[in-house]
Amino acid sequence: MMRYSQMLIPTLREAPSDAEVISHKLMLRAGYIRKLAAGVYTYLPLALRVLRKIEAIVREEMTHAGAQELLLPIVMPAELWKETLRWDYYGKELLRFKDRHERDFCIGPTHEEAITDLVRNTVKSWRELPKNLFQIQTKFRDEIRPRFGLMRGREFIMKDGYSFDRDEKAAKETYQKMHEAYEKIFSRCGLKFRAVEAGTGTIGGSLSHEFQVLAASGEDAILACDRCKYAANVEKAEIRCTQHAARGTKKGMFKKTMTPGKKAVEEVAAFLKLTPTQLVKTLIFETDKGAIAGLVRGDHNIKEDKLKMLAGLDWCHLADEKMVAQVSKAPSGFSGPVGLSIPVFIDQELMRMENFCVGANEKDAHFIDVNLGDFQISKMGDIRAAIGGDGCPRCDKGRLQEHRGIEVGQVFYLGKKYSEAMKATYLDPNGKGQIMEMGCYGIGIGRTAAAAIEQNHDEKGILWPLPIAPFQVEVISLSQDADVVKTAEKIAADLAKEGIEVLYDDRDERAGVKFADADLIGIPFYLVVGSKGLKDNSVELKLRKTGEVQKIPLGDVSTALKRAL
Repeated sequence: MMRYSQMLIPTLREAPSDAEVISHKLMLRAGYIRKLAAGVYTYLPLALRVLRKIEAIVREEMTHAGAQELLLPIVMPAELWKETLRWDYYGKELLRFKDRHERDFCIGPTHEEAITDLVRNTVKSWRELPKNLFQIQTKFRDEIRPRFGLMRGREFIMKDGYSFDRDEKAAKETYQKMHEAYEKIFSRCGLKFRAVEAGTGTIGGSLSHEFQVLAASGEDAILACDRCKYAANVEKAEIRCTQHAARGTKKGMFKKTMTPGKKAVEEVAAFLKLTPTQLVKTLIFETDKGAIAGLVRGDHNIKEDKLKMLAGLDWCHLADEKMVAQVSKAPSGFSGPVGLSIPVFIDQELMRMENFCVGANEKDAHFIDVNLGDFQISKMGDIRAAIGGDGCPRCDKGRLQEHRGIEVGQVFYLGKKYSEAMKATYLDPNGKGQIMEMGCYGIGIGRTAAAAIEQNHDEKGILWPLPIAPFQVEVISLSQDADVVKTAEKIAADLAKEGIEVLYDDRDERAGVKFADADLIGIPFYLVVGSKGLKDNSVELKLRKTGEVQKIPLGDVSTALKRAL
């Protein structure tokens, strides 16, 4: 049993002006966190209880899936990061410093290098594999614009895990085990979530899923099928490949038309009395293989990750004005595929188009009645951004629906990205050296707590899911009457003896203040002890989420609460 009067729970009536999202506002107002510096927070007792519960669930499921816990140093030497070339690639988010001997170090934002160094120096034989290792540790990423409280801070608590296997088949089996463990973790936390296909970002690798808690306030856009389990973030979402009409034999029917000052799709369409679906956008990209062009229908947008995959690139980004002019001989907005001397990649949707409009590679000019036979195509595929209503790529009848989500965890199949760079090898049964296959698995502990609030709150405060609530029940005495205090004390003590987590509000405050604070901090159940109820030997049991109230005989309090829990 914990007494409210002895705990540090500094509630506020109003949230600070710099708090933007609901979880940040409520965690500040309810006395869970306090800001120390930009993106750096102190976890107060209530918050730490929530985090420890999430950590316990993570530990249990990771251990059940065969992973072992260890703890790596938060400080790492630059030499390790230089082996993987991430010392420079990671950018300014990597907090670097020099020790007294002028040697370069960094504060770990993630620990692929450190864990790979450990394993390459300790695991030598195929008999010692697989190995699946994890830690729960404070990380630091020097975000350029930390915001949203624990949702995007600079210092944060993270579970990061790493697997090492003999071959790709075994590594992908481990990946699937971790995927299943993550589903159990977030289910046990009481959250509604979807596992979505995702890009790999600065971690790298070739396969990844994000675990997104569904919430209207989520900063990530995700698309999920209304029929099957397919889901992906907007950067990765695929579109059903439809039956394409034959290209036909049309060629050379196009003609130039002047479009003075009109370069945006909407402007050109209105000027030529066309719809955006009758236009094709030509975008020039700078890549590791030189300039390329990407083509999509006028009302669609290109996704760089998809284009990069279709063209087999390491990187690509939109070309600047200088490169566009150099490649197309015209300002941006007037580029078109006819006559271009660079590789042209088109979206699959264009295979069904005829007599469309494109830029003429000349200022203030476009071509109309263009067809696919009028220019060279390097490759066709899905390169556009998926939107709600598009066909699901995994089933025949499903349609993609748009959702908002908060990423709380991600799993990666890394392959040999780090093990090859750092020479993490083992001897196979024939005594031949082989490179280990790796996976990487992260969960934001504080971010999970914040996402739970984003998904579970009302106008009064937090509605914690029971498995991660700081306490299971709050006992509230409505007055300082001797009988009320004595009864409340006994109920709280007896429940605590039975293993129930109890916060006892013993403060000398008005009932309204106690109820307001109870609603704000969000403990799932209240037991209210007052003089009126004691006259007929009863107390009230209130469910915070629904407001449902039951009158419980004093002798049945423990039984009724256990049933509710």
